[in-house]
Amino acid sequence: MKKIINNFTLNPKNDILSGLTVALALIPEAVAFSFVAGIDPLVGLYGAFMMGLITALIGGRPGMISGATGAMAVVMVHMIQQGNEVGLALPMPIENLGLQWLFITLLFVGTIQIAAGFLRLGKFVRLIPYPVMMGFVNGLAIVIFLSQLELFKEQVNGQMQWLPGGDMALMLGLV
Repeated sequence: MKKIINNFTLNPKNDILSGLTVALALIPEAVAFSFVAGIDPLVGLYGAFMMGLITALIGGRPGMISGATGAMAVVMVHMIQQGNEVGLALPMPIENLGLQWLFITLLFVGTIQIAAGFLRLGKFVRLIPYPVMMGFVNGLAIVIFLSQLELFKEQVNGQMQWLPGGDMALMLGLV
């Protein structure tokens, strides 16, 4: 702890600027991944804030950025949808049950990651072949791309249709 405090007092300007840069970069990422996961963007912002706060208090590693990942957002969207369906099908319907499932799941995942860190299991990541990692990242990019396509549609007469020309051009320009 003394080492961390001494390091911070040596270059507080750099640490504060780095923290602000990461915080500002995390805002659009948290909102985008919230849309991908199908939850309220405010929930994503709260989650990103809490993750940053916990990382700042407990400490991280130089060069490591703690934040939301597309992999988790894509995987969690189906669990959230299933939880919402189950919640609405109960005799006494529960709204946003999927969001409650998400919270419990993330606590469980965090516990597993802490255990993996204490057991030093991170060294086994280098055993994963490079083509497998590239396949995972490319597959993830495709899934995220496909999940974003729904934002280019609107409901007309009960059916989902692509946005008209001008609106579509505006959306593509913003992306």
